[in-house]
Amino acid sequence: MSKKLNILITAGPTQEPLDPVRYLTNASSGKMGYALAHAAITLGHRVTLVSGPVSLKPPNKAKFIPVQTALQMRTQVMRHFAKQDVVMMVAAVADYRPKHFSKQKIKKTRSSFTLKLVRNPDILKEICSKKRKNQIIVGFAAETEKFLQNAKQKLHSKKCDWIILNDVSQKGIGFNSDKNKITLLNQKGVFLHLGPSAKKNLASIILQKIIRSC
Repeated sequence: MSKKLNILITAGPTQEPLDPVRYLTNASSGKMGYALAHAAITLGHRVTLVSGPVSLKPPNKAKFIPVQTALQMRTQVMRHFAKQDVVMMVAAVADYRPKHFSKQKIKKTRSSFTLKLVRNPDILKEICSKKRKNQIIVGFAAETEKFLQNAKQKLHSKKCDWIILNDVSQKGIGFNSDKNKITLLNQKGVFLHLGPSAKKNLASIILQKIIRSC
């Protein structure tokens, strides 16, 4: 490979605090994002890894930026976005956060409890609207039904270059697993079905495919 690329990868879940001991989150383990970061470094690229809370060790040569919330992730992505050749939005960012944060632990004193949520920023859509001509932006779509329909809708509504459809409907693949089953789609109508296979193997294939389009 002749050209070293700057690649920003987001990984893991976000946590949206409700009170000092509780938060809203999801089942993302960060394994796919970290596998992509390791693969990119192995290929000789410069990696910035913005990660939500996970139990994984980041690659030694990556610029590692830990975050907790969706707002924090947005801040770091926007801070580093302009210098990137490739941005891979792998993280499972929470769509909503609690409208109010309680400084004290919420007590179990009522028979029911209403939680008001507000929308988090759409980071993928925002960076796609600001991308420069030669930047490649890759989104991920974790789906449980209408896989291709939902992935195509996300690809075109966000206006990213690629969407990687992630089937999370089956046990043993997807979230919190070492294996994944994915489909790569781009704006030109290219489809590539991969897996089920180990995430580290898929990461190398994904990167090589994406990098060829740079």
